[in-house]
Amino acid sequence: MSARRDGSNFSNYGAARINLGNTRKRGTALIVVSTLILMIFAGRLIDLQAVQGDKLASAALDQRLKTIELPAERGSILDSSGEPLAITVDAKNVTADQTMVTDPVMVAQALSPILGADADILAKRLTGDRRFMYLAKEVTPQTWEQISALRLPGVFSENTSRRIYPSGDLAANVIGFVGAEGSGLGGYEYAFNDQLSGTPGKSTYERGPGGRAIPTGSSVRVDAQPGVDIELTIDRDIQYFAQKEIALAVQNSGAIDGTVVVMDPQSGQILALATAPTFDPNFPTQSTQKNLNNRPLTSAFEPGSTSKVMTLAAVINEGAATPYTPFKVPGSLPRGDKDFRDSTPHGTLNLTLSGVMAKSSNIGTILAAERIGGKKLSKYLKKFGVGQPTGLGFPGETSGFVPEHKDWSPTSFPTIAFGQGLSVNAVQVASVFSTIANDGLRVEPSLVKKIVHADGSAEEPEAPVTTRVVSRDTAIQVRAMLESVVGEGGTATNAKIPGYRVGGKTGTAQVVDEKTGGYNDEVIASFVGMVPADNPQLVVAVFISQPQSGRYGGELGAPVFKKVSSYALGALEIPPTGSKAPKLALTFGG
Repeated sequence: MSARRDGSNFSNYGAARINLGNTRKRGTALIVVSTLILMIFAGRLIDLQAVQGDKLASAALDQRLKTIELPAERGSILDSSGEPLAITVDAKNVTADQTMVTDPVMVAQALSPILGADADILAKRLTGDRRFMYLAKEVTPQTWEQISALRLPGVFSENTSRRIYPSGDLAANVIGFVGAEGSGLGGYEYAFNDQLSGTPGKSTYERGPGGRAIPTGSSVRVDAQPGVDIELTIDRDIQYFAQKEIALAVQNSGAIDGTVVVMDPQSGQILALATAPTFDPNFPTQSTQKNLNNRPLTSAFEPGSTSKVMTLAAVINEGAATPYTPFKVPGSLPRGDKDFRDSTPHGTLNLTLSGVMAKSSNIGTILAAERIGGKKLSKYLKKFGVGQPTGLGFPGETSGFVPEHKDWSPTSFPTIAFGQGLSVNAVQVASVFSTIANDGLRVEPSLVKKIVHADGSAEEPEAPVTTRVVSRDTAIQVRAMLESVVGEGGTATNAKIPGYRVGGKTGTAQVVDEKTGGYNDEVIASFVGMVPADNPQLVVAVFISQPQSGRYGGELGAPVFKKVSSYALGALEIPPTGSKAPKLALTFGG
């Protein structure tokens, strides 16, 4: 019994030692594993906090940060007195959350009369599961107040801005217009888009789970820089009157379009640049592309007889003739393979150079031009600015065209001498007459008076380029000849202004047929003049394209010149000089 007890006890003791050994092994293993896990966690913790801590914190912050753009306010376009022609005003976009609209038809019917939109179309835009939908853009704050007062479920607004033109079509073709995104698409809105647009800012803030800004969170704000204001040389009153008169002339003559340029010859500043038909920049999509263009700069045409001013000025400046030089002008003149004639048939005429100008004789002009030759004439045309950019930097501007002298055919010289075979724009023609008005010194035209920055500081453009084209003495002689055009026996007696001396030139230029390349029966009737002729303060150029009632510059262009010039003289308080016009002999005996 005792022996079995002893054996049994030994057996139990051995089992206990085995269990104890296994427990120790498991404990040791557990300690080792736990230690390893803790070491891994510690290593990871050190990596996350010490090694990658800044990087991970920054990444987490980035996920919480939201950046929004702060739009810059677009600068204004102003007239010469600082009155706005184009401005930006606060506006609202009307939006909808379709999931919150319980009755789309009812909401649409409520919005329709306020927005001036079709109720059925609005109902479709209000129906669905989209969280954001535009219902209308750029409505006035007053319109939004009407909508807000209805408390329509699911209808909201967002702040935006709207470009408006408070004077409607006034100087529209100069100003241009903006597109749906607020960028300039025409005129100086396009040419100065970067300066007008300014520089957008941005706001970065830390947001919580709901997307709202955390008041104590990180935030950075860079304010937007507003665009500059562009002050033009345009005088709004003269511009308005010029637009009204040219529109009336186009209507009465059945013409396809017309243009008026009013220019200060001494400064080169353009006071009015009018064209008809025009457009309302508040609604540019309602106009044709043709009427969106600024014809005085973008349309090229053959100048016709107004170009004779350049030819005869060149002849006088070269000492080849004076206003009194006699010319026997035959009824026709063969040159090259063509017989040249004047607009009115005649026998041989005894005309002075002044008479050639006053009667607008093509043949007399050719005979005078032959005294200096084509090479010199070509040089003067370029000095007057024909075929060269005006310097206005206007989008789509044409430079006109003068063929190189080496490319002239036997008939090029005679036709170019009296205004065919070359092309110009209306501002270039006004600039030619301004050069004569300014004693032979050409001043590059300008349309921008100054640029005004947001801080109120003003920046004036660089001084215009000046070019001595003809001498002062030549310019004075040509001005006297231009007065004979308006005097008795001239072609523009309709341009006379009581109390003022007026000088100018008529033009009746043939229109080139784009299909055949030859001339058709259509014309551009023009008159370009200066006043007071003995001390010119204004140059006014009038062009009426393809009139159906009337044909000549003296009957169509001269009356518009008289009305616009008379108004501008009064508006600018320019007094008469009080002197008398010289009497130049137009013919000679024998």
